[in-house]
Amino acid sequence: MEVRGVRALVTGASSGIGAEFAEQLAAAGADLVLVARRAHLLAELAAGLRERHGVRVAVLPTDLGRPGAVPELVHRLARDDLTVDLLVNNAGFGWHGDLAEADPARMVAMVQLNCTALVELTTHLLPGMLTRGRGGVLNVASIAAYQPLPHMAVYGATKAFVLSFSEALWGEARARGVHVTALCPGTTDTAFFDIAGHGAAVGPHQDAREVVALGLRAWRQGRPSVVGGRRNTLLTMTPRVTPRRMVALISGRVMSGRRPA
Repeated sequence: MEVRGVRALVTGASSGIGAEFAEQLAAAGADLVLVARRAHLLAELAAGLRERHGVRVAVLPTDLGRPGAVPELVHRLARDDLTVDLLVNNAGFGWHGDLAEADPARMVAMVQLNCTALVELTTHLLPGMLTRGRGGVLNVASIAAYQPLPHMAVYGATKAFVLSFSEALWGEARARGVHVTALCPGTTDTAFFDIAGHGAAVGPHQDAREVVALGLRAWRQGRPSVVGGRRNTLLTMTPRVTPRRMVALISGRVMSGRRPA
């Protein structure tokens, strides 16, 4: 499945992996709808994409973490006749620390953005793709999805949800010409850790360009999920054959900055 001539909606598009998705999709000939909170960054990105690649770019500043934001966004898409062929659910954030020390409202906001908004937007846009028999959804999960993650309990759980949700939708949509893929990167050099805390950065760092290229390639191939990097792939395989108690203990020591015994 190719992207030339399709319209892709990218959430969290103002920086990092989202901005890189916008760049690579535009370079491949896709028109874009860019969604994020920071309107000025979206406007700058859109201007550059139009100039470099000659594609059409719509900018719809939206805080997807706000309840009610997704229906408003879908209404604006319909109003402006912006049919979405490829949905890239990239918006999300994390937090490193013990749950007992967390702000409850911030943890709920993480679930709202990482899970609820993703499901809501997908549920609105997927039926049209199925009716047209083309397009798809690319959800950004994480290698955190593959094991319990003490000291990032809520974030890890949201990404486990995204992975399971995506692979289930892959099974529902694949026979109707629509591809659904979960991209599971490891530590990627973006501003994510400015919010999550640099204690959340574990393992080898990846470049956003490589991560996005991998995700788009897997989506074109119709794969249900893909993990970035050989070492990360090994890390995601280990929890499947290790007792869950041991996995949680090892993950907790890694995430606390201590080496496993």
